[in-house]
Amino acid sequence: MAWKDTMGIDQYGQVYHSLGQHPRKALLDKLCRKHAAKMYVDRKDGTVAHTGYIVAGLWIRLYAVTDWKAVQV
Repeated sequence: MAWKDTMGIDQYGQVYHSLGQHPRKALLDKLCRKHAAKMYVDRKDGTVAHTGYIVAGLWIRLYAVTDWKAVQV
């Protein structure tokens, strides 16, 4: 993929754009906080996956944003 970025959406629908390659640091800077806990989800096969961060009571799920032209259908 030619271009990659990260965005986050919290449980209230607030969107955090342009988190870059280091979303934890960017979220902490945007929210003026110093601590973030990892957020996990259980998969159907019994494993767990890191899906985002909990910062100041906000459950922020991360998403990879890619260039539309780079996506193979």
